[in-house]
Amino acid sequence: MKTTYKIPLLLVIVWTALRQPLFAQPGVNKADSLYIVQNYTKMERMVPMRDGVKLFTSIYVPKNTSQKYPILFDRTPYSVAPYGEDKYKTSLGPSMLFAKDGYIFVYQDVRGRWMSEGNFVAVKPHNPDKKKKTDVDESSDTYDAIDWLIKNIPNNNGKVGTWGISAPGFYTTMTAIDAHPALKAVSPQAPVTDWYMGDDRHHNGAFFLMGTFAFLSSYGQPRPVPTTKGGPRLTGYYTPDSYKFYMNVGPLSKVNEKYFKGENALWQEMMVHDAYDEYWQSRAVVPHLKNIKPAVMTVGGWFDQEDLYGPLKTYAGIESKNPKTKNILVMGPWIHGGWARSNGEALGNIRFGAQTAPYYREKIEFPFFNHYLKDGPDPQLPDASIFLTGSNEWKQYSQWPPKESQERNIYLHTSGKLSFEPPKETEPVFDEYINDPKKPVPYTNNVQIIRGSDFMYEDQRFAAARPDVMVYESEPLTEDVTITGNVMANLFVSSTGTDADFVVKLIDVYPDTTTATSPIPTTKMAGFQLMVRGEVMRAKFRNSFSKPEPLKPGEVAEVKFDMQDAAHTFKKGHKMMVQVQSSWFPLVDRNPGKFMNIYDATEADFQKTTQRVYFSTKNPSHLKVRVLNKSI
Repeated sequence: MKTTYKIPLLLVIVWTALRQPLFAQPGVNKADSLYIVQNYTKMERMVPMRDGVKLFTSIYVPKNTSQKYPILFDRTPYSVAPYGEDKYKTSLGPSMLFAKDGYIFVYQDVRGRWMSEGNFVAVKPHNPDKKKKTDVDESSDTYDAIDWLIKNIPNNNGKVGTWGISAPGFYTTMTAIDAHPALKAVSPQAPVTDWYMGDDRHHNGAFFLMGTFAFLSSYGQPRPVPTTKGGPRLTGYYTPDSYKFYMNVGPLSKVNEKYFKGENALWQEMMVHDAYDEYWQSRAVVPHLKNIKPAVMTVGGWFDQEDLYGPLKTYAGIESKNPKTKNILVMGPWIHGGWARSNGEALGNIRFGAQTAPYYREKIEFPFFNHYLKDGPDPQLPDASIFLTGSNEWKQYSQWPPKESQERNIYLHTSGKLSFEPPKETEPVFDEYINDPKKPVPYTNNVQIIRGSDFMYEDQRFAAARPDVMVYESEPLTEDVTITGNVMANLFVSSTGTDADFVVKLIDVYPDTTTATSPIPTTKMAGFQLMVRGEVMRAKFRNSFSKPEPLKPGEVAEVKFDMQDAAHTFKKGHKMMVQVQSSWFPLVDRNPGKFMNIYDATEADFQKTTQRVYFSTKNPSHLKVRVLNKSI
């Protein structure tokens, strides 16, 4: 029976239309398209796996058969379209540099998606103990595919590289685990790594509502048989205003029934698994990053609105468990996939002083693969190629974080002050604010229905003006302060409720005398508040993500959480700012202020609560950062 969707929105229409081109070069370059047709032959094959399931695979082979070529392999849940041996992609590989240099390109629909056979499992758990042919996972599927490709594609040189962005980045990471001997180079880019701790669906246990609802509207729909067509699309909007729309959605307990007609199993799985239980733990990639043999280059963007967590934790996981593996981290000033599809010169009002994305593609990515797959010159890439925002410069480090950086604490103080000096008050001192889930703090000042990426580099003055956002600001800096590495929030808080969210933002405040200019002509940068890092923590998980505990109303609790890494220079004359709030809507779902599975909450469960943030010698709320200089 065909299902008709009448929900008054589609976040999915935009997602389905844009998701695949998101990772390609911007626009369609007619010269590149013509080059591919003239120089490559396309083949489509059903490649058998060890359990008999066949996966749909598109193969582009150079017409010049006078030499042998390495294989670049991309596995994706987002379709290898276009389908048909006479229909060609408009770009090939991580960039057209590879197509023009001569590579074999292979694209594969993963098990259970699009034209591949089998059953699809999102972020499928790795099975390290395969005993039967039916014991399969993404690593074994990749191994079997590579084995078939090496034996069946003519003129290959026996070397394979893999790459992919976002979900394909997850599949790329899995290729490195129990890797085929022919796999020599792997590049997970913005890889999905842990859907609970920090990628896409949750951050520190808090549900990322806006992106998940849009994404799962399509991704979570069933696919009974192989098909070249996407799933059903939800159409129409009541409003272009995401804040208004998601307030009208109300509690999440009825979303599957109301909007997805009970058919979205993946959405429902998330509603059942509120804590970091076996369901989520089994899907975590990092514990399996052992005995990695291929060279690995992990790539991410400092303004990635979806998967900043993934590249940082993937690199760190490989580094800690595989000291002899060539393991490289590249982090640039990009949004999700921006290194592959933009010039990387600016985001919103923020300039970066150079075309950072072409630099990466030409000087880092292409030489990396050419060295390991074609015996090209060793580019002598450092372990970490890091772009410092603020000072707008590429830095090369022998490790990440740099060994030259040292931990420092940035303390919150009375009267909205912020400093590297600890508080001196011995008596309890606090700020308090009322959190009203019926009037949550918006995540953006823009009116839009799709989450987008602008909130990652948007001026934060709109939030600072609200009474339910606490603001702490330093004096103007007397010299540059550069942070490189992990940012950790350490708050001492209390609430009149039994649960609460705490959102912390670390912000660079431009001086009124700044000479900085914006690519947007009407914008003045004086006083601009750039969010360097922002993160959320659900307080009931403060002691354990697997075993949540209620807050005791009125009792001080320590809430520590990972805000992920940053590489930023606060320039002389700028100020450092920290904002603290308890909602970030509709980016993050609303916390009712009540200890419970929030996915079961009804409208009656949502209540106003009073939150307090403490700063004294006993309860010194602060951010822990890594600073390259020790001037303050």
